[in-house]
Amino acid sequence: EPPTLAPSPPLSAVREGLNETQERPLAAWLLSIAVILLMIDLLVALWLSGRRPKFAAMTGAALLAVVTAMPPQANAQDLPRDIERALAAANDTVLAYVITGDRQVDRLSEAGLRGLSNVLAARTAIEPGEPMSVNIETDDLSLFPMIYWPVTEGQAPPSTEAAARLNTYLRTGGMVIFDTRDAHLATPGQPGPNTRALRRLAADLDLPPLGPVREDHVLTRTFYLLDRFPGRWTGGQVWLEATRPRGPDDDPALIADPNDGVSPVIIGAADWAASWAIDENGDLLVPVGRANGARQREMSFRFGVNAVMYALTGNYKSDQVHVPALLERLGN
Repeated sequence: EPPTLAPSPPLSAVREGLNETQERPLAAWLLSIAVILLMIDLLVALWLSGRRPKFAAMTGAALLAVVTAMPPQANAQDLPRDIERALAAANDTVLAYVITGDRQVDRLSEAGLRGLSNVLAARTAIEPGEPMSVNIETDDLSLFPMIYWPVTEGQAPPSTEAAARLNTYLRTGGMVIFDTRDAHLATPGQPGPNTRALRRLAADLDLPPLGPVREDHVLTRTFYLLDRFPGRWTGGQVWLEATRPRGPDDDPALIADPNDGVSPVIIGAADWAASWAIDENGDLLVPVGRANGARQREMSFRFGVNAVMYALTGNYKSDQVHVPALLERLGN
């Protein structure tokens, strides 16, 4: 016996699909309406003032203004996406990574910054947005407080224009973490292959004099107290801007710094992003360490938290040491 079919719906029934409603960008039309209203307001103001404008000329000018205000149709869909990206980066704290062209490296960079963002949201007052990729040749770098740059052998050095924009970013408070990811390949006196590639990539950058992280540097205590900075790999030195030596007559509390004591670069080889990386379900992607990998990964996350806090708060922690001296000066 054939199965009984469901009765047909009445003719008055409304059929609806499950497709999402397609969004339509209205920015161009709203801008055009605003221009038209502005021209109408101008005409009324001239009429009430006793002046009689030539309506043919005014109409032509109004139409020209409307046509100029409307963006080309070919770019109508690209514009909202760029604006949405810029607004997201400007309104939230967003961590960014440099696109290398290596899919595996770029995928781990995004997953690593996603994992670090989750830890920041869970443990600190910072609630980062979704990580974003950055093309150093075309994208606005000023929207990001910190950019993670994984170094690969095949990367092309930045163009002259990109190097100039990077230098501006580094001079005006931005920070780049260069990660050569080759601590496991380096030998005493012989850097890894990606470290040699970094020298080529940074040839046109105005990097400050560099030095190893000292045990009393503010990076070691911006949030956690740290004495090492492991990632997927251990070992390898972490470098940043060398601290300016102070003379005997310098007052540490009054030394001015346009970048608030923040080094524009941090250079290491530990492959931090791989140790932070999680998938969409929150599962860790890359094994870390051997005997005590969980502890090594935790220390790697703590370094990431310290690095972000360092980029955002500047010399805040080191300034606390000078509070008594500052209060004494204010009292006088």
